[in-house]
Amino acid sequence: MGTVAIAVTDGMLQFELSVAYEIFGSAPAGVGVPWYEVSVCGPGAVRVGRFLMEPDRGLEGLRDAGTVIVPGWDDVDRPPSAALVEAVRAAHRARARVASLCTGAFVLAAAGLLDGRRATTHWAHTDVLAARHPLVEVDPDVLYVDNGSVLTSAGKAAAVDLCLHLVRLDHGSAIANAVARRLVVPPHREGGQAQFVTTPVPAPDHHPLAELLPWVLERLDEPLTVQDLARRARMSSRHLGRHFRAATGTTPLRWLLSQRIRHAQELLETTDDSVDAIAAATGMGTATTLRRHFHRTVGVPPDTYRRTFRSRALPVATGGDRISPPRPRPGPAPEAAAADPSRGGRPAARG
Repeated sequence: MGTVAIAVTDGMLQFELSVAYEIFGSAPAGVGVPWYEVSVCGPGAVRVGRFLMEPDRGLEGLRDAGTVIVPGWDDVDRPPSAALVEAVRAAHRARARVASLCTGAFVLAAAGLLDGRRATTHWAHTDVLAARHPLVEVDPDVLYVDNGSVLTSAGKAAAVDLCLHLVRLDHGSAIANAVARRLVVPPHREGGQAQFVTTPVPAPDHHPLAELLPWVLERLDEPLTVQDLARRARMSSRHLGRHFRAATGTTPLRWLLSQRIRHAQELLETTDDSVDAIAAATGMGTATTLRRHFHRTVGVPPDTYRRTFRSRALPVATGGDRISPPRPRPGPAPEAAAADPSRGGRPAARG
């Protein structure tokens, strides 16, 4: 997947195109792994918003890439060009991983790549996509959908989420988080989160959860419950749930579990700690509990994940400091740490 081809035609959306080029075309400072080779492929000089772009290669260049990115374009009522559709179809036949951003899903659908598959696009156009391509299972309520060799994202900020997801698949969580830091965006939003939320990123000092979320992230080793979070936020559990849904598009338990898994990924990549130690450090309690939730969320067991990414060079944080796990804090009592987060009000895969 080290070669990335970005498809362009007249009318492509400049934001999604720029997002893909910025993420795959610029390695974060201090990352000692081979980065992507990026090419822009199009039928000739194309108009992108108010800019005129000269592609590196013709559309036939899509067939040579490991990953093909299809940004959205500004008029879904205009069918995508036959040349673009055939080039994307040929790239998929050549075993490329094909990902669409925003309304780029209409190109993948026209190429038949979404037939019988779950997919998404910008929420304003999901009804049109479903009506035009009835064989596609359109999900209007998610940020992105990963079908393995075919991926689709919702609009705008969700394009960033999907591109970071691809970097995470290729290079691991620590490097993807380094890219996110460079872009000054949240390091990870699960694809299943809602597209439309009132406050995707709570503003400091202007949101009821602004102080709570950092407080939780410093205490992932503790067996926190919804009641603990509500007590800290000085509100009822029901009120807390409403604020979480508005701010993150998910429930407190699902958000907490995703943060535990994310931290476990970083520890697996950046330390030699045992799975038992990582289970304690992430509030999972036992290695069995961590393995169950990790496998269900990430798709592979922790040991397999570590073998895949542990040998990769570690990124450096802003200012040149090497990334390291948080300084150990006093942990909970042994009987509390051993509690299964999936029971008794503890975090579970379903909130």
